[in-house]
Amino acid sequence: MKHDVQVLVVGGGIVGLSTAYALTREHPGTGVLVLEKESAPATHQTGRNSGVIHSGVYYRPGSLKARYATGGAREMVAFCREQGIAHEVTGKLIIATDPAELPRLAALAERGRANGIPLTELDPAGIRAHEPEVTGIAGLHLATTGICDYPAVARRYADLAGQTGAELRLNTPVLGIARRADGVTVTTPHGEVRCAVLVNCAGLHSDRIARLAGDDPGVRIVPFRGEYYELVPERRALVRGLVYPVPDPAFPFLGVHLTRGVHGDVHVGPNAVPALAREGYDWRTLRPRDLAETVRFPGTWRIARRHWRHEVGELHRSLSKRAFTTAVRRLLPGVAEADLVPATAGVRAQAVARDGTLLDDFAFAGFDPDDPRSPRRAVHVLNAPSPAATASLGIGREVARRAVAALRAG
Repeated sequence: MKHDVQVLVVGGGIVGLSTAYALTREHPGTGVLVLEKESAPATHQTGRNSGVIHSGVYYRPGSLKARYATGGAREMVAFCREQGIAHEVTGKLIIATDPAELPRLAALAERGRANGIPLTELDPAGIRAHEPEVTGIAGLHLATTGICDYPAVARRYADLAGQTGAELRLNTPVLGIARRADGVTVTTPHGEVRCAVLVNCAGLHSDRIARLAGDDPGVRIVPFRGEYYELVPERRALVRGLVYPVPDPAFPFLGVHLTRGVHGDVHVGPNAVPALAREGYDWRTLRPRDLAETVRFPGTWRIARRHWRHEVGELHRSLSKRAFTTAVRRLLPGVAEADLVPATAGVRAQAVARDGTLLDDFAFAGFDPDDPRSPRRAVHVLNAPSPAATASLGIGREVARRAVAALRAG
């Protein structure tokens, strides 16, 4: 097969663009093309999050998340500084509001230290010194957490990759993939593209792209919508930085938290509710194909049986602003319903196994340089949850490493 490009990346979010940047920077001369179905890059998960540069305190020591996040936070701050992208190292509080949460807070402190994260344990007076309007009985202050403009980061990855030969094609969805021993042909509305190696960074559609390429991903993307409010401008002074509750280990999300962004806005949320479409950013958006895939998948029902009590509460907070406000008041007693206005929602591309296990760590499939029996010609990023944006430079290098190894393996 005559190849139009050596590496074709599907998906113009922060992971796909960081992969293109890493390929052109670490492996100069590699021909790279990125296909993005939207009219601009970074419009889904990258452009619909709270912009936090995560320190890595939540992640199991030795996991990919922990390894990428702790170094990734430093790298992201340095990248933003070098490139003139809006950012700030704000620090972050994790607050216990109930005595039952104290053992979990202590476990987080131990995990944070194991991951090499500078942290300080706080009493109520220490909490007030950082956040006068926040209440709690104990807390942790993490010095390395920050905020930045991730869509701007993604656009800069695209610019830097483009300066060394990579191409980004917008409005170009993937319609079909034909994989042969000598290459991969990708069909788009604008014609075919032939490549030596396909890299799947399709986020909310990564499992579908893997199946189109002839690989069994072993997981299904089950979309969860995170709904945010933000404080009205005259009440933004209630929050100085980033404030999180102690997460419940029985539920795979962090809970409602407070985040001051790089432009001065203060996001409150998110909750986590099932989305009726992979790009279902409100209750009105329903895609029958997406919903049918979710409903037919056995893992969906196993999640529901395991977490239904938590999910009932999430749904209540989604449908009732009063209930959402009550949840926020655990951390911020001075907030009122009138202080909160709806903000942009996001959808998390959560990979779920058939047994209902929510993949917690980054997950790759396809060609593996360390496994000579692995399938060739394709590399799949199947699960890239938070802190993927924080760690995007490191993840991009890892995906690029796999792609280049696949090129060499033929």
